[in-house]
Amino acid sequence: MNVSRKIPSRRYFLKSVGATLSLPTLHSLLPDTLGAGSALGATISEATTPNRMVAIGNLLGYQLPYFFPKTPGKNWEPTRLLQPLEGLRDDLTIYRGLDHGVKGGHFAVHAYMTGVLSMDAKGRPDGNISLDQLAAESVAGRTRFPSLTIGSETGIHGGCQMSWTRSGVRIPPIPGPKQLFEKLFVGEPMGQLAQVKDMNALQGSILDAVSGDAKTLQKRIDSEDREKLDEFLTSVREVEQQLQLKEQWVEVPKPEAPFEQPTNKNMVEDLPLLYDLMVLALQTDSTRIATLEIGGDFEPKHLGISKGYHSLSHHGKKQENIDQLLVLEDYQMKQFARFLEKLEGIQDGEGSLLDHTSVLFGSGMSNANSHSNSNLPMILAGGGFEHGEFKDVPMDHHKVPLCNLYLSVLNQFGVERDNFGTSTGTFA
Repeated sequence: MNVSRKIPSRRYFLKSVGATLSLPTLHSLLPDTLGAGSALGATISEATTPNRMVAIGNLLGYQLPYFFPKTPGKNWEPTRLLQPLEGLRDDLTIYRGLDHGVKGGHFAVHAYMTGVLSMDAKGRPDGNISLDQLAAESVAGRTRFPSLTIGSETGIHGGCQMSWTRSGVRIPPIPGPKQLFEKLFVGEPMGQLAQVKDMNALQGSILDAVSGDAKTLQKRIDSEDREKLDEFLTSVREVEQQLQLKEQWVEVPKPEAPFEQPTNKNMVEDLPLLYDLMVLALQTDSTRIATLEIGGDFEPKHLGISKGYHSLSHHGKKQENIDQLLVLEDYQMKQFARFLEKLEGIQDGEGSLLDHTSVLFGSGMSNANSHSNSNLPMILAGGGFEHGEFKDVPMDHHKVPLCNLYLSVLNQFGVERDNFGTSTGTFA
């Protein structure tokens, strides 16, 4: 038996400072022993006034009897939770009957922006890439940040899991207004610019070596390992793109800060400020895509409620618990309405910032009490769509996937695609 071949270590490619990529176990290299991943397929046509996209998700859903109106069409009556949006009814559309056709309770919430569970994404051309990240690929380089992912790293089932790359990597969120402010307005000190450039160059050269070494091994592995390797190289390319963007913007000054740097308090008190900073990020064209997840760290005690959010969501149909949940949800809806009003009040080209920003609002959970992921609460605002209706979509065997709406949002954003997630076409 020939035992003279050198067996690469699983950490053979971990040579960079700050690069957290490790080679997967390739069984065809044991004891014997990299392929190109999928190309980015989205393209975008730039408009004079750029299009923008915002997605807001709640981890625990909303109380649907207080969310959905009773009358479909343009004459929908404002329910308790929609009351704050009454003055914006011509700028938004409410949907009932849309979802992703997935099950799994809290776990399935992670499919909110992707349409597919991560376990079902293997072999799909786009993996389980989220709506925001697919759009961000198409505008990479045109703004300092291709996208901003905002949320928490605490709460039930781990941190924010709304945004995913095509290789299935979760985008870590910006956890509070302090960090978001720094990202938008605080630049590198002049004395550190050279150091940042040197670090970018070092990481770039290491990634070049990783890619080169990997490609020399392509013909020495079997099909199963080649699939693993393709996923690995896709992750390498994602890091390469991030480094290129960092290098491109390193000497470009950030916008002047409109106020002093805030401190983080808690998700309840920070929510209005996070929305305000999102408006500034869009207004200054620091980014055109942002997501915000309201998760398990939205603590009811800051609204005078003693029980925890998650425990309240399992209300057991007790009206006392539902009433307390509605206090939390009322607050969230008021802050969302305030966000839309701010976008509407900012001139942007020949319209308002809201006219050029598609804003999705909803949840991957419809009923936390029963762990249901069907019939999700969804609102689409702005973006140049024709609005003003409550659309009650039939939930029969001709069911319309939520991803059809997402595909329409992508097309309106400018991304030329025929499908997204589990879509069967654009929403009609």
